[in-house]
Amino acid sequence: MRDYVITVNSTVDLPKEWLAERNVPVVPLRYTIDGQTYEDMDGLSSKEFFQKLREGKMAVTSQVNPEEAKEALEGFVKEGKDVLHLAFSSALSGTCNSMKIAAEELMEEYPGSKVIVIDTLCACLGEALLLYKTLKQKESGKTLEETAKWVEENKLHICHNVTVDDLNHLHRGGRVSKATAVLGTMVQIKPIIHMDNNGALQVIGKERGRKKALNKIVDMAVKQAEGWDNDIIMITHGDCIEDAEYVASLVRQKMGIDNILINNIGTVIGSHTGPGVVAVFCMGNER
Repeated sequence: MRDYVITVNSTVDLPKEWLAERNVPVVPLRYTIDGQTYEDMDGLSSKEFFQKLREGKMAVTSQVNPEEAKEALEGFVKEGKDVLHLAFSSALSGTCNSMKIAAEELMEEYPGSKVIVIDTLCACLGEALLLYKTLKQKESGKTLEETAKWVEENKLHICHNVTVDDLNHLHRGGRVSKATAVLGTMVQIKPIIHMDNNGALQVIGKERGRKKALNKIVDMAVKQAEGWDNDIIMITHGDCIEDAEYVASLVRQKMGIDNILINNIGTVIGSHTGPGVVAVFCMGNER
């Protein structure tokens, strides 16, 4: 049986050390801010990046193109390994399509090789949680096909519960109307957002005030996770660690889970959410 490698896009928003320890190669997206283009994960620090956004600078993100995708994966195929790529949601980026084009070309050029690209319909630490669970499948001895089947069957059980502090960034990205953005900022309305089954972000509610919004995203996770074996919960934040720590304390208290991974949201996804985003990711019955 050929060995296989599990690869991801940089939008998993995990610490680079975490990925390196587990030998998970990353195919990065890019972003441009203040006239400079950077690779996601390798450019500005989160602090520097969010400071620029707070100063009113605009960030523009760019997807992985098919040539970059092919270049990133070809080395593994040349070595005689197969590839399972967990791609950033196709509803948020053309990256998944580029990865699929590269996979087709590689399988044509290297007969006998298998490159499977899965549209995770996830983003950020939702992709990371899916990766964490997928690595466990591989460790348990599952083949490439068995692992890919498990991912397809379980990806919609990855729940993304999100709130943002500032609606203006979501308005720029076409997620909420200008009227909603202005009103929300005026009356301290904080939107509650989730990732739907098409892998798109949807505003599904609103809370008055930040604290209520943070409580709400944990309550959503508690309900979703009933009956599921969540051995880890992941929390992301846009340069607001105190809020992330508060959410983690609620997770410990309400879900009884101590294994919590907290990390800054990445620069590509952070371009769309803006600073102050907080999200909780768990496995659950439905999104």
